[in-house]
Amino acid sequence: MSVGTSGAKKSLRARDVHSASRRDDPAELGAEPVIDPDDLPDGLVVADEHGRVICFNAAAARITAVPAADALGRPLEWALPLEDIEGRRWWQLTDPYGGLAIRNGQPERNLLLPGGREVLVSARYVRTRPTGPVRRVVVSLRDTEARRRTERSHAELIATVAHELRSPLTSVKGFTATLLAKWERFTDDQKKLMLETVDADANRVTRLIAELLDISRIDSGRLEVRRQPVDIGAAVGRHIQAYVAAGQPADRFLLRIEQPVPDLWADPDKVDQVLSNLLENAVRHGEGTVTIDVTPSASPREGEDVSTSVTVSDEGSGIPEESMNRVFTRFWRGSKRGGTGLGLYIVKGIVEAHGGTITVGRAPGGGAEFRFTLPVGTPAYLL
Repeated sequence: MSVGTSGAKKSLRARDVHSASRRDDPAELGAEPVIDPDDLPDGLVVADEHGRVICFNAAAARITAVPAADALGRPLEWALPLEDIEGRRWWQLTDPYGGLAIRNGQPERNLLLPGGREVLVSARYVRTRPTGPVRRVVVSLRDTEARRRTERSHAELIATVAHELRSPLTSVKGFTATLLAKWERFTDDQKKLMLETVDADANRVTRLIAELLDISRIDSGRLEVRRQPVDIGAAVGRHIQAYVAAGQPADRFLLRIEQPVPDLWADPDKVDQVLSNLLENAVRHGEGTVTIDVTPSASPREGEDVSTSVTVSDEGSGIPEESMNRVFTRFWRGSKRGGTGLGLYIVKGIVEAHGGTITVGRAPGGGAEFRFTLPVGTPAYLL
């Protein structure tokens, strides 16, 4: 295997890791592209036929806290003193050089470094011929921190969903059981109040399930956008009218539309979802006048000159500067509790699925200011 070292610096040719069958031809090796193992994102450790480390890249040094210069030339079990969760020495247990000749490696699994730090390890046994002796052991190392963050996020999501579902379902169960057991004892007005409460709680559960489905689609990249012509000014107006009908004073809202607004092709239901979330945040958590500006702007997408921007701002206390970078993450609720903390995460996913952008900042009046920009998205057959 051709391995060059300069201090702790190594370089491998592409086929050195994947195959040892042609490694003895220097002319052929000279035609292969050179790969610097230090450029790899995962830890890479390679041992020769004698079990001595001949490659120990920068990621492996970072994960194991063993300097590359110390690991090179050492036995593999010294450079990687791995143990399984039962405390057994991993290399003695698997015996890559003396074990069954039909084995070609080890699948990825969690192992422990000294001090109990977990690391994801997989190994490949390189042979010159089937059932022949092992000429190289190639080990891949991955830090488990990213996986732990994902698992924590999933656990938080499950806990949040369980908590949010428990309250409305308890209410629904309580009221329906009471009505079934004592229907004749209640007046019509009491029955109506109970049924209205059940209906509201059922709507709450439905919204939560819809949010979970949206998160699943966003995380998997499967959020579908069905583009249609959208009158963004009219859409904002409908939301304002709904708030006024629900009891909000009409003078709390200020809608300003800068003409000409370019024709927008977007998913009308998802645009409504974005507007609903941003206006609800402004009404619930902000103060004073809620201002909505609809303006043409430069498109964030190549090949288009214009786009539509919508800015929603209020006159409340705003969002603390240190929280700005967490606003669009899961479970962010700000200073006032309430809701699942998933709305703005979904809003960002919807806007980005349209090819747009969304930002948060401080409004001129001191409150929060959310601005999202959507490319016009005109279908190719209309261009």
